[in-house]
Amino acid sequence: METEGLVPVLAKAVRRVEGFAQRGRVGPSGRTTYQVVALLVREERARVKGDTSITEAERAAMLTRLDGIATILARTAVLDTSLLDLLAEGAPVSPSAVSLKHEMLREGGRDVEEEDEPEPQAAAQSTRSTRSVVPQTVIARQLANPFLAPDYSAVPARRPTTNRLGDWELLTPLFRSFEYGGDATCMSLPEPAEAFHGIRGLELMHHQAQVVAAAAAGHRTFLLADEPGLGKTAQALLAADVADAFPLLVVVPNVVKANWAHEAALWTPRRTATVIHGDGETVDGFADIVVVNYDILDRHVGWLGVHGFAGMVVDEAHFIKNKSSQRSQHVLELSERIRVRSGNPLLMALTGTPLINDIEDFRAIWQFLGWIDDVKPRHALLAALEDTGLAPADPGFYAAARSSVIDLGIVRRRKVDVASDIPARRIADLPVELDDEAGRSIRAAEQELARRLVARYESALATRKAATVVDGIDRDLVRRVAVWERKNSGSRATGDNVFTVMRRIGQAKAGLAADYAAQLARSVGKVVFFAKHIDVMDAAEQTFAKRGVGYASIRGDQTPKVRRANIEAFLTDPEIAVVVCSLTAAGVGLNLHVASNVVLAELSWTSAEQTQAIDRVHRIGQTEPVTAWRIIATQTIDPTVASLIDDKAALAARALDGSDSDVGSSADVQLNALMALLTQALEADPAHGVLGRR
Repeated sequence: METEGLVPVLAKAVRRVEGFAQRGRVGPSGRTTYQVVALLVREERARVKGDTSITEAERAAMLTRLDGIATILARTAVLDTSLLDLLAEGAPVSPSAVSLKHEMLREGGRDVEEEDEPEPQAAAQSTRSTRSVVPQTVIARQLANPFLAPDYSAVPARRPTTNRLGDWELLTPLFRSFEYGGDATCMSLPEPAEAFHGIRGLELMHHQAQVVAAAAAGHRTFLLADEPGLGKTAQALLAADVADAFPLLVVVPNVVKANWAHEAALWTPRRTATVIHGDGETVDGFADIVVVNYDILDRHVGWLGVHGFAGMVVDEAHFIKNKSSQRSQHVLELSERIRVRSGNPLLMALTGTPLINDIEDFRAIWQFLGWIDDVKPRHALLAALEDTGLAPADPGFYAAARSSVIDLGIVRRRKVDVASDIPARRIADLPVELDDEAGRSIRAAEQELARRLVARYESALATRKAATVVDGIDRDLVRRVAVWERKNSGSRATGDNVFTVMRRIGQAKAGLAADYAAQLARSVGKVVFFAKHIDVMDAAEQTFAKRGVGYASIRGDQTPKVRRANIEAFLTDPEIAVVVCSLTAAGVGLNLHVASNVVLAELSWTSAEQTQAIDRVHRIGQTEPVTAWRIIATQTIDPTVASLIDDKAALAARALDGSDSDVGSSADVQLNALMALLTQALEADPAHGVLGRR
């Protein structure tokens, strides 16, 4: 038996940690020892494989001994699964671990090169939720290959750059280049040389096959922003198939997890798919496609980061627009770790509504795709910008910059452009009068809210110096008062705010909206009814029951079994004329094309939610023109909010579709609604309309 060298030192140390694990959880000292042994085993394996001074027999013998130590490490991790986090790519290496590593190397007779201390942010990035878990089948897969080596074989060659733009701040001009509009936003896509099929006779449409052909040709990053209903799920699955991007990680909203597994079985039947629920007790660690929802990502991000994924898809990617949210941070961390390990993975962001409030909603999506980092473009985008020969101060830079980003993989097709079999859709506003006690109460609440805003405005004016007072209405002050109101709306014990007013309007419209849906159902067939709040859904269902109209319901608190049964009833049962849907629980992942009429009983705060709801009906398979009936309460704030939502839709149209529509403000709808309410109240008061002060 060898008694000198590094291997005996490692073997002795790992057996000591194994003993700790057999007696209970491994303490901090044991964890440090475990991590150092794992690091040195990796380094020693790489050294032995590249050592040309030894014979093949000697190399095989040394690798066998190292494999023995790796086996003990894996066996120890089974006893204490928290140790697996220490094997993760980018796991923090503490100063004590660095010191112990040097000590072991010296004990093994090796020369030691002093290393820099680990960056403190590395530890912050690797922080895990206290609920972090590792499913048993995942452990089994890791035991089968406990030290999965990174694969750099597919890393694209880096193009040389001149650093001509090194002193420029480039992210803001890049975002602005989309705000200014331009041609339709779609990269050049190849013509498919073959038809792409799923099972049961399924065949991709031409526009879908183009994306798959691009992936087959080697393109690896896509912002797939096709309008909802154009089959993005099938495109992503078959793109992964032709790119051999397995195992594939798919991050989705909770309501579409089951749908992704179903679509995977249809389009990629040779691949196994598994869905992570809760702590992952039923997950298949050896599956080709792993589907997880945003809400439980914190529990699983540790093992997902070291699972060896060759591709990652983020569905409804606008969910990560807020970079400070936990879900966004986890998604960005996972994409970075997959990129480091795989070299050139397939990364796809899927969303029909990538812009919710602002052009900079693009930021997190672009970072997920690896086009930018926190402060600047990454290499591929920077090289493309340098190739333009332009700087942000030059004429033509914005158009060229926009094209440079698009060519990295933005794909945006509209139904009217690529799917001639899908009829056009329209949104029709249906005004209703709230002339009952509820309507009078709502108008009184709006007036009280307006008086509160005016009082705040006047108070601010009264404290100003005369030199700072402007003639007429001070628009900047209006905005600041609206910001204050929105910020403090949740802490006020009495009085309505803009959110409660809109909810009361929804409650008051519920019966009228349900009546109209019942009339539609009797005259034109099945109807999809959308509401935002449970009490509005309850009121609508009571109305349908009184009218003798059969209905089904899709809500967030339903079990998957009940949800599927209700969807199936609406699709197949002629007695079920209306499906009552929650905007948040049924706005994505459903195909309800048996109906051609949608009733929107309540207004959302974003155009994205409205679009997603309508596109449950306006999608592939639809044979009739689609009309969305938006119920608008006149003489309330409802029409103002509807107009602001339309402005947001125009923003998306200008940025993504090359539309010349008037974008309007990019601030959020709630803020603009408050500003409009205050402005109208001030304009109604002659004292403010002329002088801006009393």
